[in-house]
Amino acid sequence: MVSILATDQAAPEEVENNGQNKESGASEAQNKSKPPATRNGKKDTLEKSAAQKNEKPSGAELKKMAKAEKAAKRAQSKQEQQAQPNDTSKGNKPETNKRLAEKGSMPPSLQQPPLKGQHKRTGSTSATSQKPLQLRPGQQHAPAPEPESKKGVQKLTFLSHLYGTPRRTSIAGAGKDVHPSVLALGLQMSNYIICGSNARCVSTLLVFKRVIDAYTTPPGTSLPRHLTLHLSTQIDYLVSCRPLSISMGNAIRWLKMAISTIDPGTPEHQAKARLCSAIDNFIRERVTVAGQAIASSAFPRIRDGDIILTFAKSSIVERTLAEAYRQGKKFQVIVVDSGPLFEGRNLAVALANLGMQVQYASIHTLSHIVQDATKVFLGAHAMMSNGRLYSRIGTSLVAMMAKDLNIPVIVLCESIKFTDKVALDSIAANEIAPSHELGFFRTGADKPGEEGDWRSASNLVGLNLMYDLTPAEYIHMVITEYGNLPPSSVPVVQRLSTNT
Repeated sequence: MVSILATDQAAPEEVENNGQNKESGASEAQNKSKPPATRNGKKDTLEKSAAQKNEKPSGAELKKMAKAEKAAKRAQSKQEQQAQPNDTSKGNKPETNKRLAEKGSMPPSLQQPPLKGQHKRTGSTSATSQKPLQLRPGQQHAPAPEPESKKGVQKLTFLSHLYGTPRRTSIAGAGKDVHPSVLALGLQMSNYIICGSNARCVSTLLVFKRVIDAYTTPPGTSLPRHLTLHLSTQIDYLVSCRPLSISMGNAIRWLKMAISTIDPGTPEHQAKARLCSAIDNFIRERVTVAGQAIASSAFPRIRDGDIILTFAKSSIVERTLAEAYRQGKKFQVIVVDSGPLFEGRNLAVALANLGMQVQYASIHTLSHIVQDATKVFLGAHAMMSNGRLYSRIGTSLVAMMAKDLNIPVIVLCESIKFTDKVALDSIAANEIAPSHELGFFRTGADKPGEEGDWRSASNLVGLNLMYDLTPAEYIHMVITEYGNLPPSSVPVVQRLSTNT
């Protein structure tokens, strides 16, 4: 340490000896015993000496002053480094001791309070000792819904082709191009807030109107080409929330065809207005007016004293029964319902509010209730090309029981629900809803009836099919906006509706 101080003080001596008289040299000899001055102190001393002589420092003197300042700063930093505790007996560096003390794993013998004036150094740490960056709450992504297969739910082997991606239950992970209205619609469909084939179809078309209104054609592209791709992004999100119904698929195909017929030279605002007007006309003609035509054709089949049996809830059946009641018909209604949705409750309440005599029954009592019925009115999710009815699960059982008792089964269905697909059973194509909607309960629960995580049971398989298929021989008549026809005439109506 003595040698370092002697070397660092040599430079200030040279500055003072050059250009000074004997009196300044004597004062320099007295200052040798003092510690090296700081940067500001040296500068002040030189400025004072220059001021005493009333002379401006030359360039050589300024250069020497800068060297002296640098040497003083270097000497001060070396003194601070030597003043730090050097614990070499334990083999631990100060930085290592500090990290051990923060983690709480440092021995008590090594823990000591920091010295006054000690310089805190933050040395570099290895990749293994660095902590991960903490994200703000707004930056943390919501966890994606875990597939049921990873939670212990087993799948039936013969229905493995029906199990797809689990339903989306949140907007986490949705693309940036998805419209906010589409995000809301997808969640409403997934949670059965919007349920029913007609309701889902109309809601989808109305939301697509908002998407078209907010759409702007990017530079270098045309509206007919790019808008179709933009709608495909919205459709993919809806499919991830819940599979499309037959009516939704027909409506989407019609909309894409309408977009493709637009001339690329048409101004954007005119093309968008034309598409929105076409959507309104489609809803009015294919859903609203078609439902009115079916109700007007079906309610005369209801006679005084009839007991009409229906299953679950259908908007067109509700409209037909309401129209018959407004026409002064005297009849009773039996609403048969089943889980897990229990849609028939809403139908029973709506008809009772109109003043009808309504009886609500579970499907378990069907064998007794159906004996009192005179006609069976059923709604449809879709009519297949081979004349079979694709509807809410349980419909086939109702039609079979009615056919066994020679009770006519009448299906009310709009042509937008007709498809050219052929189905022989409800296994090849169907929709599997989440198993937890069945409402299973945990075995050995703490309280009777307490709902728990039954999915942890390895020997329990939950199957929640949404639809079933009713053979054409169980159906007496299909009433559409084109008239009354047998199930075998479904392909003809499907071609007529497609051409128009």
